[in-house]
Amino acid sequence: MCDIYSGTRRKNSLERHGPRGTSSGRESAGIQDDAGKSGPVRKWPGIYVIGLTGGIASGKSTVSETLREFGARIIDADTITREIQSPGSDALREIREMFGDRVIAPDGTLIRRELGRIVFSSEKARNTLNSIIHPRVIDRTKEILRDLSESAPREGPVPIAVVDAPLLLEAGVDAVVDEVWVVALPREQQAERLMKREGYSREEAFSRIDSQMPLEEKEKRADYVIDNSGTPEETREQVFTLWSSLERRLSSAPRNDPA
Repeated sequence: MCDIYSGTRRKNSLERHGPRGTSSGRESAGIQDDAGKSGPVRKWPGIYVIGLTGGIASGKSTVSETLREFGARIIDADTITREIQSPGSDALREIREMFGDRVIAPDGTLIRRELGRIVFSSEKARNTLNSIIHPRVIDRTKEILRDLSESAPREGPVPIAVVDAPLLLEAGVDAVVDEVWVVALPREQQAERLMKREGYSREEAFSRIDSQMPLEEKEKRADYVIDNSGTPEETREQVFTLWSSLERRLSSAPRNDPA
C-alpha cells in the first residue's frame, strides 16, 4: 500500500511498494532483506536497471543527476526522443504528416513548444504523438541496455543503469527495467514549480499535470517512492539510502542470468 501525504510531507517514503499490481514488491522482484539469501532478479545479464519516473516538475532530473554522481549510467528518454525527432528522421516525417507544417521550423527542426501546445490540449493528438514516439523510445532503450549488458564486466560490482523517463509507465518502458522508482511531489508544488520554470499560468500548469498518469497510480506501480517535497538535502539522503541498499543487495547476490 502506498504512503499518503500528511500535509505537504510524506511518511515512510522509502517503504518497499508492491510494484505493478502485486501485493509484495519484495517477493515479486526476488528480493529479501539485505541479509537474505535471495538477491534482485535481473532482466539483463551483468547489469541492474532502475526505471526512474515522476510527475512533471517533480524533481526527477535532480534525482537522476544524484544517481549519476553515485555511479549510475543514465539513459535519458528525453534525449532519445530528441534524437529520434531530428531532421530527416522517420519519426519527424510522421509528426509532420499528422500535425502539419506548423510544428516544423524553416530549418527542418521540430517546434517543440507548438507541438506541446497541440498535444496538451487534445488527448487524441497526444495519443497520436505517443504512438509515433513510444515504440521508438522503447526500441532504442533496449539497444542501449543490450550494449551495456554485453560489455558489462563479469566480475566485481554489478553496474547499475537508470532509465530516466517521464512517461516510463505510460509508454510501457517499465517492462525493460528491474525496478521502478517514482519521484513524488504534491500537485500544488508541481504547479508552482511549473509556473516558475516555464512561465505557465495556473491553468496551463494544471493542464500539463493532468495530462499525465495520476501520481497516485504511479505510486501504486512503483517499487520505491522518493518524497521530493522537502529540502534538496532530504531528497539526496533518501536517494543515497536507496542506492546503498541496492548496492548491498547486489553485492550479496550471485551474478544471476535474467529472469
